[in-house]
Formats: sequence, C-alpha cells, structure tokens
Amino acid sequence: MVSPSSGIVSSLPDFPNELLHRSERAPTYISSPSVPAELVDPTVIAQVRRPQSRLPRSVQRLLGPVLLLAGWQLLSTLEIFDQRTTPAPWTVIHTAWTLLASGELQTHLWASLQRVLAGLALGLGIGLTGAIASGLSRAGENIVDANMEILRAVPNFALLPVLIAWFGIGEDSKIILISLGVLVAIYINTYSAIRNVDASLIEAATTFGVKRRELITTVILPGALPGFLVGLRIALTSAWLALIFAETINAPLGLGRMMSDAREYFRIDIIFVLLASYAILGLLSLSLVRYLESRLLQWRRVFDGQ
Repeated sequence: MVSPSSGIVSSLPDFPNELLHRSERAPTYISSPSVPAELVDPTVIAQVRRPQSRLPRSVQRLLGPVLLLAGWQLLSTLEIFDQRTTPAPWTVIHTAWTLLASGELQTHLWASLQRVLAGLALGLGIGLTGAIASGLSRAGENIVDANMEILRAVPNFALLPVLIAWFGIGEDSKIILISLGVLVAIYINTYSAIRNVDASLIEAATTFGVKRRELITTVILPGALPGFLVGLRIALTSAWLALIFAETINAPLGLGRMMSDAREYFRIDIIFVLLASYAILGLLSLSLVRYLESRLLQWRRVFDGQ
C-alpha cells in the first residue's frame, strides 16, 4: 500500500479545486427555452435563391423558334434561299391566312384532330391495361410483354398493307394505325416505370400492413406516374407522325390529304404551312403534358436547370 505521505500522492493536484478553476475559465452557455423548429420547404428556398425573370417560362421557351424564324427570314431576304423551293416566312404566313380565310385549313385540321383523338384514346386504353397487367404480375408479363416487344420491333407503317386488307380503306384502318404507335409508347414507358418503383417503399408499406389494393393505388401507380407522362409525350408525337401516313389511305379530308395534294401540284408554300401546323400541334401537345406534370407531380423534386 502507498502511504498518504508518499511523493506520488503529494504530486497529484487538488482535484476539486482544479475542476472549480477550470469551470470558472470555461465559457458559459445560456440555454434558451425550447422553441419548436419550423419545417422549411426546400423547393421554396430554391425558388427564392433563383433569380426571377420578368417573362413567363412559357414565353421564354419560344426563344428558340423565334430565333429560327429570324434566321430563316434573314437568309430569304439575302436571297440565299431560293423562293421556289424555300419560301420566305411572310409568304408562308400569307398562304396560311388565305387558307384560314377560305375555311379550308380548319376543315382538314378538324378531320385530322378527330382521327388523332380516336387513335389516342384507343392506344391509351390498350397500352395502360397491358402495362399494368405486365407490371403488377408475372403471369401478365408472360402473356403481354413478348407480344408488345414484337410489336415494338415491327415498324407500324409496315403494317399498313395488312391493316388495309383487314379493315379496308375506311376510318378504322387509319385510327388503328395511329393507336399502334400510341400504345407501344405508353406500354414501354409505363411498364418500365412500374418495375422501377423503389422496392424499399413497397417493403415499408407491407411492413405497416398495407393491403395489396392500397399498395397499388398509393405506392406503385403514383411512383410510376412520371414514366407514364414520359410515355404520353412520346405517344403524342407518334400519333401526329402516324397521322401523315394514315391519311394517305384514301382520306377525303385531313392534313395528310392536303400534303399529298400540295406535293402533287408543287405548292411548296402550302407544304410549309402544313409543316408549321404540325409543329404548332406538337408544341400544344407538349404544353399539355407539361401542364399535367406540373399538376400531378407537385410532390416530386427534380433538377430544373440553373
């Protein structure tokens, strides 16, 4: 045993006094009463930090087409473009005004819109049904997926002679041709989106006792919604492309019919009017999908550029 009078014990500091002196030298912190912290939406912070422009976003997106038209008009004014093959924008606008004043353009446009809407409705119904059946069950995948992949590999326009042989040269073959491009785009993107839903979300919902029906409606389908909207964007583009070929099947009215007549009579100005009409219809379709995304995907945070 070591005696208290030994050097080891005497060399140790006086611990209570030493701790007292250290506590006096240490900084003191005044504890404030507990105040509940307010949750801050990160998207609001991003919007505050982002410089706001005076022009709406929809107007800013028109910058590219406006620059394209300005360059086109400049090259036409400098006579770099031949007016016989590439008319100036003002010539195209004048031709469009003439067609609108006579009512000819509206008549053909309405006929084309009816075909696109019918084909879009048919393709959406079949594509969504097949995607949900394949995405939610392996039995549905075994039956549907291979057929859809085959249909995807075969160009839709190659089926045109078969459709004419089966359904004739009436409206049915035109609508089915449009719907084929729509249903493939809807099926591929929606099926892929369903299968790419985060498995941890499904496991967490199952752990909390969520039933299968509620799991599908509250977890799987909302998680696949972004992929469906991407497919809808591609489907609208495919519908307008298929319309041109569909209206070559003995169509009395339609933009494709106008295109065929203008090509036959070498009316390049009318062809440019129809090209502009397809472009405007495509932009309107894209705006519709963007509006749906802004309304249906408010819960999703994504990178929106800087």
